[in-house]
Amino acid sequence: MTLYDELKARGLVAQVTDEEEVSRLINEGKATFYIGFDCTADSLTAGHFMALTLMKRLQAAGNKPIALIGGGTTMIGDPSGRTDMRKMLTKEDIDHNAACFKKQMEKFIEFGDGKAMMLNNADWLLKLNYVELLREVGACFSVNNMLRADCYKQRWERGLSFLEFNYMIMQSYDFYYMFQHYGCNMQCGGNDQWSNMLGGTELIRRKLGKDSHCLTITLLTDSQGNKMGKTAGNAVWLDPEKTSPYEFFQYWRNVGDADVMKCLRMLTFLPLEQIDEMEKWEGSQLNKAKEILAFELTKLVHSEEEAQKALEASKALFGAGGVSADMPTTEIAEADFGDGMTVPELMVRCKLAGSRGDARRLIEQGGVTINDEKVASASQLVTAADVKKGDFVIKKGKKTFHKVICK
Repeated sequence: MTLYDELKARGLVAQVTDEEEVSRLINEGKATFYIGFDCTADSLTAGHFMALTLMKRLQAAGNKPIALIGGGTTMIGDPSGRTDMRKMLTKEDIDHNAACFKKQMEKFIEFGDGKAMMLNNADWLLKLNYVELLREVGACFSVNNMLRADCYKQRWERGLSFLEFNYMIMQSYDFYYMFQHYGCNMQCGGNDQWSNMLGGTELIRRKLGKDSHCLTITLLTDSQGNKMGKTAGNAVWLDPEKTSPYEFFQYWRNVGDADVMKCLRMLTFLPLEQIDEMEKWEGSQLNKAKEILAFELTKLVHSEEEAQKALEASKALFGAGGVSADMPTTEIAEADFGDGMTVPELMVRCKLAGSRGDARRLIEQGGVTINDEKVASASQLVTAADVKKGDFVIKKGKKTFHKVICK
């Protein structure tokens, strides 16, 4: 099986501009490809997994990855998949986030001379003269075609700013620039980026000739990938300070039965033959498959040692019903409890809910327990003495556990 055939077998390939040429370049290790990452936070999330593992797979076969940090495009904001405008970040914020991204990416891909490169599109986009850009690039884009692009359609009701309307041109210019200066002949990204990415391919061919070998491949991130990395409205971060290895493990341990095999194929490096055998598993065996998925991904991000600790903690919690030392824990000063803290206040403090209102709704739905007793009212108070009695564990839903310590 060729590498490209394996990508297809793993369910990764959505659309390509020239499948025969894409397959040849990838299989022969001759692709210099980029994937873009806009720096909207100081950590990558589990939603970036598909892109990171693709870069790792392609680099292992001799292809050269370019991790493109969107220092320039982040200052505009991608409207794809959005119903409102993204928060505007300062250049200092973006630079800080880019440094955090590189540290996390180094666990997946190898940077250095002749290896992977990290570029920042601020290096060329921020130097552009607007009138010159209009003359050089503007004539290559049809406004009618741009308005038909999926990335803009869902913004009509709330309005699409002219700032965001330029995003497609900026992203297209990135490919055009890297094609000329870095020999980048392939772009990869989520299927929701197809319109933006085709803009880059078309720009190169119109400016540099129809025979220019520039290729586009998109991954199936419009369906499975877009929901990866989110749970209860919160992102699942790769930074252990934001999402602990235990919480990260539990997120993947709790994927739905219908998704576990799909995630194993797309995100892990387990042999396809092994996953094919697991496809036959049913009932309680699916829990074993989820453990394998969680272990493999936690190992990739946090190390095998952390994955093993998370596995053992998970087994202790779900098997024996005990309280694990690796369970996510929040320490609260005794003085902060005062005469008592409501359960919604405590849940927000422990980051089990985004707001007191969210916590109240969970309680009203019967989804919150404390030490295995259902919380009947959002007005229930928790005192420092309650927490000091012994292990104090809040459970949200069926599978999210959190320990509270009074110090």
